[in-house]
Amino acid sequence: MPETSRPPRDAIRLTALRKAYAAAGNSPVKHALNGIDLAIPAGSIFGLLGPNGAGKSTTINIMAGLVNKTSGKVEIWGFDQDVNPRQSRAAIGVMPQELNIDPFFTPRASLEVQAGLYGVPKADRWTDEILDLVGLTAQAESYTRQLSGGMKRRLLLAKALVHKPRILVLDEPTAGVDIALREMLWTNVRRLNERGMTVILTTHYLEEAQQMCDEIAIINHGQVVAHDSTARLLGRTDSKTLVIDPGDWAGDLPALPDGVTAQRRPDRMLALSYAPTRMQADQIVDRLRAAGVPMLDLQTEQPDLEDVFRQLTG
Repeated sequence: MPETSRPPRDAIRLTALRKAYAAAGNSPVKHALNGIDLAIPAGSIFGLLGPNGAGKSTTINIMAGLVNKTSGKVEIWGFDQDVNPRQSRAAIGVMPQELNIDPFFTPRASLEVQAGLYGVPKADRWTDEILDLVGLTAQAESYTRQLSGGMKRRLLLAKALVHKPRILVLDEPTAGVDIALREMLWTNVRRLNERGMTVILTTHYLEEAQQMCDEIAIINHGQVVAHDSTARLLGRTDSKTLVIDPGDWAGDLPALPDGVTAQRRPDRMLALSYAPTRMQADQIVDRLRAAGVPMLDLQTEQPDLEDVFRQLTG
């Protein structure tokens, strides 16, 4: 049995992971995962991104032991899922996207029941601390059905923490929540990560992933199409945008160097996109200045994760 007192290098390792679903009638078999190889470093905040139907939820459910894989190997905190299923499940907690909460339980009762399902002895439970962590102390004895939508999502996070997992999976945690709850959630996630917890995040809010994640993997059509640090992933796109304020000028743009595309934005700004490996911004500026285009202000915009995501997934 692996040594668990010392953190493994990788919190999760997926090797040649495949999942196929039998189809009805003469329809072909659906391959949800087509050989996923992925290593998620222990102690990181890791983004698992992809378009709808890419295989993210299937991957998460296999890691959590909720869906059986077709083939491949899954290691959770050093435990082979096939050899030590109990230990591997105990190492991971999942905050699901769906609200699966009993409306007739109080938050405190929900956490106590969840802890019991994981076999956590009463002496080792930390219910009060969890309620304080997610901001539900005042609502601890209220019926869950009386909670707001945001409070219910806080309770989902709390339930995922009852057994003190080494790994926390957040599946679309901020979908449909307000700004205050989103900020509270990320504050708590960073706090948990600072304690040593590995956090895996799936989200359609790519700016959140860009701000929060140390590493990101992008899945498309059941395969990993990119996996790198967030900084290096952002550096893959050979693109910058030169944004110029021409004031009230409404003339025609001069001929621009090959590869430069221009756009007038609704705020009258001129946005000129170019590949920095092929030319420098001053070449574009010189061309505009020679044509008499006024430039009251000038700045450059770097590509963001949405640009990279769109490029890799089409």
